[in-house]
Amino acid sequence: PGTYYLAFRDLPALIAEHVRGRAALDFGCGTGRSTRFLSDLGFDAIGIDIAPTMIDLAKAADPNGRYLLVSDGDDSVFEPRSFDLILSTFAFDNIPGVEHRAEILRGLRRLLHDNGRIILLVCTPDIYVNEWASFTTRDFPENRHARSGDEVRAVMKDVDDRRPVVDLIWFHDDYLTLFAASDLELIAHHTPLGRDDEPYAWVTETSISPWAIYVLKGTNHGEARSHWAVDDRSGEPAPMTIRKIATIG
Repeated sequence: PGTYYLAFRDLPALIAEHVRGRAALDFGCGTGRSTRFLSDLGFDAIGIDIAPTMIDLAKAADPNGRYLLVSDGDDSVFEPRSFDLILSTFAFDNIPGVEHRAEILRGLRRLLHDNGRIILLVCTPDIYVNEWASFTTRDFPENRHARSGDEVRAVMKDVDDRRPVVDLIWFHDDYLTLFAASDLELIAHHTPLGRDDEPYAWVTETSISPWAIYVLKGTNHGEARSHWAVDDRSGEPAPMTIRKIATIG
């Protein structure tokens, strides 16, 4: 609802424009919302996440869906060039470290078909310094001084849990540098805005976008290495944390 509506509103059109084929991976699937979104679009979708609780919730909500618990280490989960689309919604708002982010993207690139696409949906820095239909940041003035990789906070207004959501801010130019370091080429960048004819009480959404959508393809600079593996144990997840997925998935 609300501001989150804008995050997904334009994805079907972007996917239709840029993606050919039906094999899709949802990276950082959380409770499976975005995996089910892909399935509803006609994709043969698989969701992966590092958090056992999230995978359990995804399977409970979608018993017929495919959801895998993953961990760092083994690159044998999927064959190279397995997917036409890899979608990641909000996961990169919580992945620390430049090299860790690049390592993940290089691994995802390896899993793309030659003409496949990676689509990242992330928060813009603006989301942490403005007021929105679904978020407030007025209690966190320190957000205005954050640089890429720093923690930032916001409170979700349309849920009962009013504890701050903690994310890691990342600026557009640093995303571009990250993509280049990951052998990925940006082919589309979309920042959705709210419209006056939509049934939401927009606050800032009609003039400033809270979300950025990056459409990427692999370059020919060499093969990338995947580091994801199915974890059949019930141990602790890998160090990466995907907190927002746990909140809204």
